[in-house]
Amino acid sequence: MVNLSIEGVDCFYESTKILENVSFSIKTGTFLGILGPNGSGKTTLLKSISRVLKPRAGAILIDDSNIYNMKTGDVAKNMAVVPQDSSITFSFTTLDIVLMGRTPHLARLQREGPEDLAIAKQAMQYTGTWEFADRLITELSGGERQRVIIARALTQQPKILLLDEPTSHLDISNQIEIMDILKQLCVEKQLLIVGVFHDFNLAARYCDSIILLKKGKIVG
Repeated sequence: MVNLSIEGVDCFYESTKILENVSFSIKTGTFLGILGPNGSGKTTLLKSISRVLKPRAGAILIDDSNIYNMKTGDVAKNMAVVPQDSSITFSFTTLDIVLMGRTPHLARLQREGPEDLAIAKQAMQYTGTWEFADRLITELSGGERQRVIIARALTQQPKILLLDEPTSHLDISNQIEIMDILKQLCVEKQLLIVGVFHDFNLAARYCDSIILLKKGKIVG
């Protein structure tokens, strides 16, 4: 079991306040959607939770530990991020990309071993990407690539998964395929998932609960 608590968070870009007094708490096995108009602070909130943008006020806790007081490696063992734009221009194989998820679990300069490969293979089988493990990431379609990025996140073995509009560039069939995988992860692997979405209908279909943001505040 793991709990994620956001307590009275204020975030700024220079002197402009983007988030004001945002608070909520969720636990293992919950799929939370964050929705709101452009400029409402959705991505800023996700950046704050993922330690990209430190709040000016408030705290973000994994259980009882403030994430900004934790070591980077320890945060990465608990939390993985699936970004909105997963464009990769280097010609790595799909398996190489997924194995990058093992980095937090390896010592400096340590190579991946049989156990790491087994974890990556399991993640790829779960997301239906093992069949093109040897293909270059640059040869994959948008939907295939997004499933690979999810597999990479799973290979971190996180307890918390953060999603920044993971289906925004995909057609409807790929959107549903990705969301089915994410919902299955939430239920079967008891992941705590927080996702930013722009499609209210898609979020309402898959999320257990939804937070509505407007002008940096929770309004619903």
